[in-house]
Parts: sequence; C-alpha cells; structure tokens
Amino acid sequence: MTETPPSFAEAPDRVPAPPDADVLSEMLRAVRLTGAVFLSARLTAPFGLVSPKRYDERMPMAHLRHISVFHLVAEGECVIETASGARHQAVAGDLLLLPFADQHRLSMGTAPDMVFDPSIVHRGPTEGIWKVSHGGGGAETRIVCGFIESAEVLVAPMFRLLPELLVEHAGDEQVGAQLASTVREMLTFVEAATPGTQAILGRMMELLFVEVLRRHASRVPTGSKGLLAALSDPVVGRALQLVHADPARRWTAESLAHDAGSSRTVLGERFNALLGRPPIDYLVGWRIQLAADRLRHGKDGIARIAAEIGYESEAAFSRAFKRVTGVTPGRWREGAGDSPDLMPLQFNKPVITGPPRV
Repeated sequence: MTETPPSFAEAPDRVPAPPDADVLSEMLRAVRLTGAVFLSARLTAPFGLVSPKRYDERMPMAHLRHISVFHLVAEGECVIETASGARHQAVAGDLLLLPFADQHRLSMGTAPDMVFDPSIVHRGPTEGIWKVSHGGGGAETRIVCGFIESAEVLVAPMFRLLPELLVEHAGDEQVGAQLASTVREMLTFVEAATPGTQAILGRMMELLFVEVLRRHASRVPTGSKGLLAALSDPVVGRALQLVHADPARRWTAESLAHDAGSSRTVLGERFNALLGRPPIDYLVGWRIQLAADRLRHGKDGIARIAAEIGYESEAAFSRAFKRVTGVTPGRWREGAGDSPDLMPLQFNKPVITGPPRV
C-alpha cells in the first residue's frame, strides 16, 4: 500500500475553505450494506448456542460473505461470549453488534452443551425470516438476530479497527430516539412477518448499523487510536475531510499538509500515531475502496475508473489495487474479492459496552 499518486505543482498560497465532507458517511456509503437474513429466536433456560465463524451449508446465512451480526434482545436476558473470551450480560432492550461475525456464544444458566445444530433453524412464515426454538423449558429469552452483508469491507479501514463487540442499551431513556424507534419497529415487523418484510428489515438494519457506529464514534476517548479517533483530531481530521472531499486530486504530502493548515512533518507524525500509516498511504487505500465499489457495481472500464480516482495510467492503478486487495481489478470484478479468506480481521479486543445504565 505504498503506491504514491503522481506529483503535481504546489497549490497557490491560500487559506483553504472548509471541505463539505462527512467522512463517516462517505465510508459507509462506499461499503454497501445489505440486511440479508433474520432469525427470530425463542430460547428457554438453560440454553447455550454457538454462532460459528463459518456457517454450515444448511444454514440460511451460509451464502453470505463479510457478515456483521446484530442481536436485539427483545425479552429476558442472556450472556454473550466473544471469540476473545470476553463476556457481556445482555438484557431486554440491548442491541449487540459484532462488526465481523467471528465465533461467539449465547447462553443462559448452566446448559449441558453449547449447541451448533442447523436442525433447530426452521423456515419462518415469510422469505428471509427464520425461526429458532431451543432450550430447557425455563425462563424465556427472545432475540432477533440480523445478518448484514458487505461485499467491500476488505479495504475499509474503519471496519478493521472496530472492537469485536459494540453494545447499545436501546431500552434506556437517554438513548437516541432513532435507535430506540428502529429497534421497536424491527421487532414489530418480525412478529408480523408479512410479505415484503425482509426488504423493510434490511433497510432498518442499515440504519441501525450507521447509528451504532455514529454513537461509537462520539464516545471514542481522548488518546485513542484508529480512524474514529483520527476524525476528531484537528489536524488529521481536516486532512481526512480534504481527501474524502476530493480523492482524485493529485495530492502530495506537502499539498495535503498545506491545505490542512499543518506542516508535512506534523501531519505525518499525527497520521502515523493515530492510523499507523502515512497520509498518502491512506489516500491510496481510500481510492482503492472507491474503485472496488465501482468495479463490483458499475460498468465503467478499468481505465476510466483509474483516471477518475486519480491515476494517470491503468497500469499504476492495477499495481496499487493488487497491492491492497491481493487480486487484480479484473479478478475483483469477477468476484474474487468475495473470498472470506482475503478479509484481514484486525480487531481491538476490548468489548465496548457504551454508556452505563442509569
């Protein structure tokens, strides 16, 4: 990821106007989220369920790639244990997001076994909604599980730096109205299970995903590292806005620092401290993110895409693309990027539980 865009003459000495770019929104738009499969689970204590990293071919979500998982606890309570071994007690109203669907466990009480059994998953009354019934017959816990697919998370730096679990207490009075309202509506639609429900739930899942990430970004503590912390840094945040507002511009480290109101040295140091990479390296990654989306979902030729994201030649673009993704632009367009083995899972291990309950 060291391909440097072509150099250009220094920009005129001027005071740059604030760019009109919401970096978080831009990144989310490029990732293309799609709510795909929903499970409505009625579990009775004691119970223990394993959600694997890779799903059995008989499971409805087996065809999905690059999955994020939501668990909405509608009634009762349970314990979720993540792949790192971290445990969280969840209660009714809690919204649990695993940005990458690594193996995790849901349990209540002392279950004789932790179960992963496709036979307990049954087709629901409408397309896209499945039913799960399991447990020992005691206190009931109701959970709605949503599996949201993204084809382009491979090169999205924000996703690779998220914690393994994000928790929002959607039942709290102080939670955002949009979040609480969306959760209530989703539960209602799952219960009704009328034709067209899957499409509506998919859109709601996207809204939830964006809102949870926004809330997480607003709580990133001072001194943190990663993209969400970088957005709040006065120097790096400004540079990120500039890059996202005009990624095709022939940026150099000097011109980006100048327009961000900083020196090249300071900007480079702040980028490396927060993101672990130089500014131009980040620019290349974002350009490849945009190109990956256009290759997969558009019809423009590779040469045109290369020119419109800032490369002077198709060859230079192809080298940069393969260095970032591991495949050529042509292979990506054919679907090679869908391989789950290409996705680098680089989590910050701590569980983020959001604001404490009051």
